[in-house]
Amino acid sequence: MENEKDERPSQRKDHRTDAFATKLVEKTASWQQKATRRATTKNEKPQPAGGLDETPIPDAPPGYTMKFTFHRANSLPMADLNSFSSDPYLYVQLNTHLSSRHKQDPLMRFRTPTIRKSTDPVWNCEWVVANVPSTGFKLKARIYDEDPADHDDRLGNIHLAVDSLHENWTGIKEQHYKIKKRMGSKRAYLIRGCAAMVNRNVEMSGNVVISVQMLGKTEVGNNGGRIWTVGPCAWSRHLSPMIGRLAGTKSPGQGKDGAKSERYNFQANQFQLAGPVPPPLYHRYVEFKPFIAGMFTATSLRGRILNRALHHQHSRIYNYDRTTVYGSFPSPSKAMALQFLNLVHYDRGGRIFTYVLTLDGMWRFTETGKEYGIDLLSKHTMHSDVNIYVAFAGEFFVRRLKSPNKEPFDSGQETHPSVEIGGGPPHDDPPADPAYYALYIDNDSGTYRPNAELLPLLKEFMQKNLPGLKIVTLDCGGDAERMGKLKKEQRNKKKAEGKGTVVMQDDGSSLSSSDEEELNERMREYDAEEDEEGRKGEKEKEKTKRTLKKEIKESKFGGWIHGDREREQREGKEDEQELNEKSEGDEERGKQSNGELIQHDGELMPKPNGDVVDGNKKTRK
Repeated sequence: MENEKDERPSQRKDHRTDAFATKLVEKTASWQQKATRRATTKNEKPQPAGGLDETPIPDAPPGYTMKFTFHRANSLPMADLNSFSSDPYLYVQLNTHLSSRHKQDPLMRFRTPTIRKSTDPVWNCEWVVANVPSTGFKLKARIYDEDPADHDDRLGNIHLAVDSLHENWTGIKEQHYKIKKRMGSKRAYLIRGCAAMVNRNVEMSGNVVISVQMLGKTEVGNNGGRIWTVGPCAWSRHLSPMIGRLAGTKSPGQGKDGAKSERYNFQANQFQLAGPVPPPLYHRYVEFKPFIAGMFTATSLRGRILNRALHHQHSRIYNYDRTTVYGSFPSPSKAMALQFLNLVHYDRGGRIFTYVLTLDGMWRFTETGKEYGIDLLSKHTMHSDVNIYVAFAGEFFVRRLKSPNKEPFDSGQETHPSVEIGGGPPHDDPPADPAYYALYIDNDSGTYRPNAELLPLLKEFMQKNLPGLKIVTLDCGGDAERMGKLKKEQRNKKKAEGKGTVVMQDDGSSLSSSDEEELNERMREYDAEEDEEGRKGEKEKEKTKRTLKKEIKESKFGGWIHGDREREQREGKEDEQELNEKSEGDEERGKQSNGELIQHDGELMPKPNGDVVDGNKKTRK
């Protein structure tokens, strides 16, 4: 036994160098891994953060399809001193208890057309939203007075809350909701108060009449984690002669002698497409420069300045005024496809457009090109209104086909541009059949860097919303050569058809496009007619021009907030509070799903071994 003990190896005592040796081995392994990664990615450039976000939609049971009808309002305050009336519209926001993929996802919103010179407007606008959860919803409607020359005055707001929905829910039929005046324009209500003192028939408090109808259960399979707009497919066209003059853009018109002509106008377009947008279409902005994150989140000083500048530019480009044209379709149709072709002027002029598709299917686009004198007019950041997440972004153009029965790249098929085809522009009227046209759409956006593998989903979504129109998708990476050739042909056609055109101003008089002095004089006359405040208005317009042309690059963005600054700050704080509450609600629902919170008598309470919660105070979902 003693010999066996002697044969056993003795255990070595720990030495102080052992720990160092272990760390050295680990460090060596780390160096080897880094060297392997460098070898595999030697020829690959690192990509900045952003682009496709594969975060899934949170799971939730299917909800209900709801139709909101905004009938009318009465006894609104008088915001216009000249006409003792208002130009009211509703700006509606729908909130639910559904969790979003990220708290920065844009909220569900809807805008009615503007009713001119009325304190008792009648809208009768419908908004159909799918997958509203059984836990109910909260509808917040703000009433504004449209004032393109200044800040839109808020006339008040109303709130509508439904705690739960079920298949036997009876709905709401033409219910009157009293307008809350707390956030309204004091000036407008002062005028209303003076009128009420003189005339007893004038009421101080107004009402908005709203109906809500349940259309049935939404068929979404097992994914009920989001809501979307079903219809109507509303569109709007926004014109700006001043920005058109600065950017050098024109829209087709007709002179007094019947000859075809063009007006200086910058045209911005919005088209609500029928949802849902395919869930994989979800892209975040790309941080290709250090200041980009601050610009989208408005965190740093420079970021806040750029964020406010782009918000201001978005509101200028998509400005609502008396020249704005509205329309809608109950559902996608060939007539809807023709309206889209009308907005892009069919195949005239070789135009190329920049577009953004939002998460709720709002399609915004304007004409773009290297000849534009204003840099940010063709940037996707402005079109998205500095939204952190969008569905898709890029450029598109439209071509007319010789044969409507063939695809654009079929053998023997010819397109305009680049081949001259009879029976359409530039010499004849365009055919009124979507089958004669093809939409070429790509993912050429450095701001959001859409994934090329999702182009088939985008094509399917566009085909559903623009029936009859042929859709061609192009990858800015894989199809770079072909896409560059097609866009070059578009630009060449624009140069060729732009020669010798007659330039029109808004009063209908014509002048030569080469007569620059006369054109500038006409612009000064137009400004003088539009400015009600004389010299002050002229200075403001000149300031806006300088801002659009220079100050974005120089980071000088003063003087862009007009109207009641105090009210605007309160509105901003209110929106920020809503986003914070939405974020807190998402966190609480996450805790509940993890077992940190339990439901007790309608209240969210912690487990017995958790912290104490005031049972008299309800936690927001």
